Amino acid sequence: MAKQITNHEQNLRIIDQVTITGTNLGVGQLSTEDAILDGRTIKIRGREIINFSSCSYLGLEMNESIKNGAIEAIKKFGTQFSSSRAYLSLSLYRELENLLSLMFEMPVIASPTTTLGHFSNIPVLVSPDDLVIMDAKLHASVQMALQLIKARGGKIEVVRHNRIDMLEDIILNNKDKYNKIWYMADGVYSMYGDYSPVEDLMELLDRQEQLHLYFDDAHGMSWTGKNGTGYVRSKMKRHERLYLTTSLNKAFASGGGALIFPNEEARRRVRNCGSTMIFSGPMQPSSLGAGIASAEIHLSNEIYSLQEQLQNRITYFHDLAKKLNLPLISDSNSPIKFIGVGKPGVGYSMVRRLMDKGYFVNLSIFPSVSYNNTGLRIPITNLHSLDDIESLLNHIARELPLALLEEQSSIKQIYQAFRLVG
Repeated sequence: MAKQITNHEQNLRIIDQVTITGTNLGVGQLSTEDAILDGRTIKIRGREIINFSSCSYLGLEMNESIKNGAIEAIKKFGTQFSSSRAYLSLSLYRELENLLSLMFEMPVIASPTTTLGHFSNIPVLVSPDDLVIMDAKLHASVQMALQLIKARGGKIEVVRHNRIDMLEDIILNNKDKYNKIWYMADGVYSMYGDYSPVEDLMELLDRQEQLHLYFDDAHGMSWTGKNGTGYVRSKMKRHERLYLTTSLNKAFASGGGALIFPNEEARRRVRNCGSTMIFSGPMQPSSLGAGIASAEIHLSNEIYSLQEQLQNRITYFHDLAKKLNLPLISDSNSPIKFIGVGKPGVGYSMVRRLMDKGYFVNLSIFPSVSYNNTGLRIPITNLHSLDDIESLLNHIARELPLALLEEQSSIKQIYQAFRLVG
């Protein structure tokens, strides 16, 4: 009897084949060949091309004070401090967490990664008699941590993306069955760069006393908000039922993650009881030193001039893409831009064509997006010039019709796949 293939195994086979195809076509699992990086260009197969794949939106990875912060930390404390934080923490941890708490005006824990932060946070914050409602496009790192809740019998429901009306219906239908009801979402969604309806959620938080909000704002960090504290904090005041996580590994340009709490009691419980706070390794001196230097920039007026520079580039990209009639999926002013191409074959073709023209972009493909919702994910950073952006978009406008013809597809099919109005 033939062995039945499970849905999980089928998904693994599809993901494996997608990755193999991209690698064989020379558009995936690539490595840079540069001796020195400048943040704008990379060398692949001996050729220098402009890099439109970085999530370091403010370009701070090339900031001299942040680089010096990492170097000085290594000189003073070595390449690593190898001790569990349950026993001993390097003094730089306290300095970084104090600065982050000043930025957010909320208690903060720094974690080695945002993902490990979720694994400390969620099993401590969410009880077995709570209900978790997750947005359908919630980041995979949060969904992974939620598997621990599911494994111990916790109830998890999925709501359609950004449908606050459906969310409220679920809350009303379950308010007598559960102690707390959690809604988990991203502040800025990592594929399309669209936003969670934070202001509507704030109103819902005031109406529904059982509701607790848990946001992953990794892609909202630094480029917006007071002290660069991100999209959610730019739209939502401090609240006793608001929990945030964010990344220090993208626009913040140091490494690690940050867990932001409404009160000191919640911070203490996660710090004392979170599994990855006890059993995982710590952030190392270089990341802590870089993080301290970055936090000092965020607490100065320099952050606002960096944010303004980026917004000028984002606006330019958005306006030109519209002028060229490119299928831009989201109208948000976030630095993540997504141009739909539809079928995976069109995506492979477009990345190859753009590399030939001197540009590297992310290919978003299954499982990051639905199979026929493939697209070019193009992060904008302060290290791109307006000329870089203009040239890239003009090449996309010229090459997309050719790639569609090559793959026997059409712009109409793209609009249908993404439910866009043409």
